[in-house]
Amino acid sequence: MIYVTTETIPGKNIVESLGIVTGNVVQAKHIGRDIMAGLKSIVGGEIRGYTEMLNEARDIAIGRLVDSAKEKGADAVVGIRFTTSAIMDGSSEIMVFGTAVKLG
Repeated sequence: MIYVTTETIPGKNIVESLGIVTGNVVQAKHIGRDIMAGLKSIVGGEIRGYTEMLNEARDIAIGRLVDSAKEKGADAVVGIRFTTSAIMDGSSEIMVFGTAVKLG
């Protein structure tokens, strides 16, 4: 499955728009990561545990987007965008959305 942030795919013709597709995941902090994050905030620098958590969440959200597009019979998803929001203290949502399309 092709998925891109652009509205077109070079060398491909979009012949049909199948609608909006989404994928999301709500990820909570792990107590071990939270402790390390607290320590890291004292000395500064990247909090790798959180970076890894967000990378994993993004990959899950993309997988769900692709699954949603496949259910619609899409060949690709164009114009994908990512959003994130805090759901409650200690957790956040990553959502990806775009337009499922058929290619000709």
